[in-house]
Amino acid sequence: MILQPGMKAPDFTLQDQDGTPVSLSDFAGKRVVLYFYPKDNTPGCTRQACGFSALYDDFRRIHAEVIGISKDSTSSHAKFAEKHGLPFILLSDPERTAIEAYGVWQEKKMAGKVGMGVVRTTFIIDENGIITAIMPKVKPDTNPAEVLQALL
Repeated sequence: MILQPGMKAPDFTLQDQDGTPVSLSDFAGKRVVLYFYPKDNTPGCTRQACGFSALYDDFRRIHAEVIGISKDSTSSHAKFAEKHGLPFILLSDPERTAIEAYGVWQEKKMAGKVGMGVVRTTFIIDENGIITAIMPKVKPDTNPAEVLQALL
């Protein structure tokens, strides 16, 4: 099933960078920026994460929580968050539970090769758990500011 704005966001429970289980339903009553990215400590993913970090206080001011999800392990996320001072939740999805539920596991071309991977996608979810916006194939440098603008 392809997710569309207006649909209920699929709930999930994944471990954060500290190994604590986090569910989307934990954020009922808050807006959530759920962004899927390919890999910790790669140039684009680092710029995107640091962009969300730089604007994090603005997201908090408008009662929005930022959550990043990739297939990386909890320990990889912990190192990534510590290295870059990331103040938001990073969830580990090695089994691709949320990645597949949100339809971001897709065919990609990398260095002329075709393979499966996470397509950088951002979802905005309202206080009632409804998807209000989907931003597919986002640019890491501009995505955080675009998301903030969409929420204002």
